[in-house]
Amino acid sequence: MRATDIHGRDFHKLIQADFAVVPLGSFEYHGPHSPYGTDIILADGFANKIDSSFNAVIYPTIPFTACPGKTAKYPGTISIRPSVIQEYLIDVLEGILKQGISNIILLNAHDGNIGISRTVAEYVTANYKDASILLINWWQMVEIDKAEELGFINTKGRGHGGPYEMSATKAFRPDLVHIKNEDQEFNETPLLSKLPYVLVEGIPNSWDGYTGMIQQTSLESGNKIVEETINNMNSLIKNWLIHVKNKKGMES
Repeated sequence: MRATDIHGRDFHKLIQADFAVVPLGSFEYHGPHSPYGTDIILADGFANKIDSSFNAVIYPTIPFTACPGKTAKYPGTISIRPSVIQEYLIDVLEGILKQGISNIILLNAHDGNIGISRTVAEYVTANYKDASILLINWWQMVEIDKAEELGFINTKGRGHGGPYEMSATKAFRPDLVHIKNEDQEFNETPLLSKLPYVLVEGIPNSWDGYTGMIQQTSLESGNKIVEETINNMNSLIKNWLIHVKNKKGMES
C-alpha cells in the first residue's frame, strides 16, 4: 500500500498499517555508465518488493540527501548539507509517528545515509518510547563472500557504481545501465585489516566518481542479487515484527 495513493477519506487505512517504510535514495553521480537516480531506483525498487502479506504503508522515496565529497564534485550530483537532511528526516519520522504508526523501516540505498539515519533513529526513539526503527541497507542483505556465486570474478564488486550495485540496478531498470568497452575499470585496493573498519578519504585510490570492475555488470547477476536481497530482507522484517509484537506483549 503506497501512502501517496490513499485518499483523505480513507485515512484510517494509513494508520492501520503495522509499519511504515521510508525509502532513502540520493541524486548522485555513479559513473558514465549509470543513472544519477541509481539509489532512488534501488530504494524504490526494493520497497515495492516487501512481501505484500505484510500490512505496510510505503512512503515516497526521499531523493535528495547528503553526498560525500568524493562524488559532490562531479557534475550532476545534488548534495544536501548533512545538518539539513538530518533535521528533515527527523520531521518525516515524527510526522509518521504522530499519525499513530510506531514501527518504521528506513530502507536505504545510499552509503551516505547510514550515519545520518542512525543518528536520527536514536534521537527519535529517545522521544517516542514506543517507536521501533529498523534501518535496512539493501546491499547488506547479501553475504559478501557470495561474490563468485553471483558472477563476479576476482572482485566482490561492492564499490560505488561498481558491478554489484549496477547489476542490481540493471535488474530493475535494464534500460538505464549502459557500459561501453572504453569505460575505465578499477581494481580493488588491498584491505588494511581483516577486521571491519571505516576509511574516509577525499580522493580515494581506484576512483573516478565510481569504482570496480564494471564490465562484470550483468542482468543475470543482478537478478540473483535482487532475489537474495528480497528473501533476506523479508525474513528480517518478519523477525522484526515478531520481536516488536513480543516486546509490546511483555510491556502490556
